Amino acid sequence: MKKLLLSLLCLSALGCAKEPEPEKSVDVLLIGGGIMSASLGTYLNELEPTWKIDLYERLPQVAEESSNAWNNAGTGHSALAELNYTPEKSDGSIDISKAITINESFEISKQFWAYQVEQGVLNNPKSFINNVSHMSFVWGDKNTEFLKKRYEALVRSPLFSNMEFSDDPQQIKQWIPLAMEGREPGEKLAATRVQTGTDVNFGEITNQLIDSLSQKDTFNVHVQQEVRDITRADDGSWNVTMADLANGEELSTVNAKFVFIGAGGGALKLLQKSGIPEANGYAGFPVGGSWLVTHNQDVIQQHQAKVYGMASVGSPPMSVPHLDTRVINGKKALLFGPFATFSTKYLKNGSLLDMFSTMTTSNIMPMAHAGLDNLSLSTYLIGQLMLDQKDRMDSLREYYPQAQDKDWEMLQAGQRVQIIKKDEKAGGILQFGTEVVSSQDGSIAALLGASPGASTAAPIMLHLMEKTFKDKVASPEWQAKLKDIIPSYGQTLNDNVELANKTRAWSSERLQLNFVEVKSEQEKAEQAPEAETNAEAL
Repeated sequence: MKKLLLSLLCLSALGCAKEPEPEKSVDVLLIGGGIMSASLGTYLNELEPTWKIDLYERLPQVAEESSNAWNNAGTGHSALAELNYTPEKSDGSIDISKAITINESFEISKQFWAYQVEQGVLNNPKSFINNVSHMSFVWGDKNTEFLKKRYEALVRSPLFSNMEFSDDPQQIKQWIPLAMEGREPGEKLAATRVQTGTDVNFGEITNQLIDSLSQKDTFNVHVQQEVRDITRADDGSWNVTMADLANGEELSTVNAKFVFIGAGGGALKLLQKSGIPEANGYAGFPVGGSWLVTHNQDVIQQHQAKVYGMASVGSPPMSVPHLDTRVINGKKALLFGPFATFSTKYLKNGSLLDMFSTMTTSNIMPMAHAGLDNLSLSTYLIGQLMLDQKDRMDSLREYYPQAQDKDWEMLQAGQRVQIIKKDEKAGGILQFGTEVVSSQDGSIAALLGASPGASTAAPIMLHLMEKTFKDKVASPEWQAKLKDIIPSYGQTLNDNVELANKTRAWSSERLQLNFVEVKSEQEKAEQAPEAETNAEAL
């Protein structure tokens, strides 16, 4: 009905350009040249090598928005250091369920990348993934007590059994000397460390995956092509209309049996254009970020870790402060942040009208309710926007007391869009994380939301295929292939120590990462008396 009314209005105004007839048909059309489309395209090419797949990106190159190495933290999110994944419950205990889920998800990503290395799709693992210790670092009585409880809860899980804890300043100084120099004697501190954490260049992974795909006869990459409309064809397929930004915005249309909208912040508007009822009620709240960055090698060499702290009250998960070692294009850098920024753009290279263009009668009330229920977030953002360079350096000095102004400069990071959706009880809620939204027939799907995002692209795209290609996923052929790509597919690692060690050893070897065997609670308990005996003998 909506499309019909728009058509009548266009005819009456005699001013609407008619969509061109489809120039060609493809099996799969991917919108957006980021790690999500690259991962899904790689899966589908391996599962169905004869399918014709086209990828469309509005920028001159792929991996230039959220997947770009400088537009994200580069953390292989595995809940080793991120305190927001382990909330404290009302009874004082620590809920580690989300941490386990996040960790399991990243293991799937590592297996996916390891398989691509085996196949020669990804090359030189050091170019996109490197071991960097993941640490949590806090100060003050309340925070150190929380961190110790968190450690005690997590270390009982096999996936976190290699975590170390210390509240000894001398020990912590050995781990992160940069963060300890110049601190007041007697300050209450605590830290945890996992040495098998990773720094990941998601842009490099995206480029390598798409470079490999573009060599296939069945896969085509189109840049500087901006999707303007998505409409249903009579047979249930989709006509996708693009403007050629390099050639006077000339329009063309491609017909696709399946469409994936992996356009980051631009996904919501395109999903709305599809007209599927599943898109109703979704809105987006944009949050940007910026970093303090140093390239001073004397400073960088003193810090080899990703150090996460406590989030400010009301801040989104992506704004948890952290001091990060990065490895980008073979060079190390040190970043601190992020500092939240606000813009009505949904993409770093977007328009200030992005947020307003997605407002509809179905999502305006959820947006209002979510806004009223998240006043603390508004207060946080206002506070962030009022920060000057001195304020930012003062924040850095909480993690690096002897930081010098001359060593640090500001760098604008990427733009993220948090999900706002309808809720029967609250009217509307602000939801952190990502969500796959698809049509009932599975012919079109979009990925909305942000963190942890890129580091869990492989499991997110697995979930998407399970929703949109149900029959295919259930077939013996796809099942067998998926188990080749993801050796632990269909199983969990936290309750299977043998499988966890086997798959981690396999992926670590191929990705050239350190491997440390995980242990069950029983194994740790059995080894504890032996360790005590050895200590007494010494």
